[in-house]
Amino acid sequence: MSWIYLIFAGLFEIGWPVGLKMAQGDENRFAGVLVAVSCMAVSGLLLWLAQKEIPLGTSYAVWTGIGAAGTFFVGVLFYG
Repeated sequence: MSWIYLIFAGLFEIGWPVGLKMAQGDENRFAGVLVAVSCMAVSGLLLWLAQKEIPLGTSYAVWTGIGAAGTFFVGVLFYG
């Protein structure tokens, strides 16, 4: 179950930079901040749950890897 938590933590990690990007526009500012803060909280909670069984170094590397690669792909696909 810890690996599932970790994978979902990485996926939610993608959401907070996307939320910050959304918040740069005037019409979506509040929604973007809400997305960013929500994704940060959920990602952190899931990472904490995953680290109960997965070592710190491993979980952090996987979490940041999913977040970095996912954010890159979302940026390329949706923001040019």
